[in-house]
Amino acid sequence: MLNWSQIDTVLLDMDGTLLDLHYDNHFWNDYLLQCYAKQHGITLPETQAFFHRAFSQVAGTLNWYCLDYWERTLSLPIRDLKEHYADKIKYRPDAPDFLDALHRAGKEVVIVTNAHPDALALKNKHTDLYTRCAIQYSTHDFGYCKEFQELWHGLHQKLQFNPERTLFADDGEHILDSARTFGIRYTLGIETPDSQRAATRFSRHMSVSSFAQLPTID
Repeated sequence: MLNWSQIDTVLLDMDGTLLDLHYDNHFWNDYLLQCYAKQHGITLPETQAFFHRAFSQVAGTLNWYCLDYWERTLSLPIRDLKEHYADKIKYRPDAPDFLDALHRAGKEVVIVTNAHPDALALKNKHTDLYTRCAIQYSTHDFGYCKEFQELWHGLHQKLQFNPERTLFADDGEHILDSARTFGIRYTLGIETPDSQRAATRFSRHMSVSSFAQLPTID
């Protein structure tokens, strides 16, 4: 388990780690497909097959997370549509208290998200996330998502954090792998990113279903 006295910097994913991933899963896997099927006059199964191919082509790349790319590819007003369901943007229940405890303990707390800057702005608009954590980076600003070592090198140059005294939390095991490859000593998986789905399991990283399971932060 974590020894907080050995951690100075805490890097946190946003969607699925601090915020409930249900909003994004519902938008990308349900609502957007309905909008596309209606616009193009095709069946939902046809739409699902198209989206599966489209998603597969860019999985693990920055385009996967890029609103500009998807607006061009789908010819849909993605930004406007995301606002339509903004009432679903919510914290994971344990996240606010965890952020507050980190700040009280004097830790450097940084959000590092693959979300497009406009998606990050939308989340800030509908939560008090920026108030709780004002240091925020979208990987789009670096030109690489967290799956790439170039991102970690760029982030390290920007923040000058000590990887040996850094914790990184994310709901994606492959992304935690990338952080560990860079040299981040402490990695933490989030087993319950989506409040409406079953918990996930991590095989290569320590994981929790709630931040409350971690030792008291000091």
